[in-house]
Amino acid sequence: MTRQSIAEELESAADRTADISRADLQIILRRAALMLRNVAGVPLEPATEDALNSIAAEMKIGRSDLIQVILREWLETNAYLPVLSVDEDSETDGCA
Repeated sequence: MTRQSIAEELESAADRTADISRADLQIILRRAALMLRNVAGVPLEPATEDALNSIAAEMKIGRSDLIQVILREWLETNAYLPVLSVDEDSETDGCA
């Protein structure tokens, strides 16, 4: 179940609070609580936090975008994911 589907389920339940059973409401609320609990992220050392924030600012991208790039590149480098290939005819604007 995705965050989007849980959000839609919560909104639907809010629209029909008089019609929804107590058991169904409990299930929906427990799913939402579980999803929120798992969103916290990974605790990092202060030096790592500072480095990520500095690099993200320098690259003018969000911190979470930077983490996704770093993680993908690490997984590709260590053969956990296939390497994305760049088509030779595609435009790279010097950022290949």
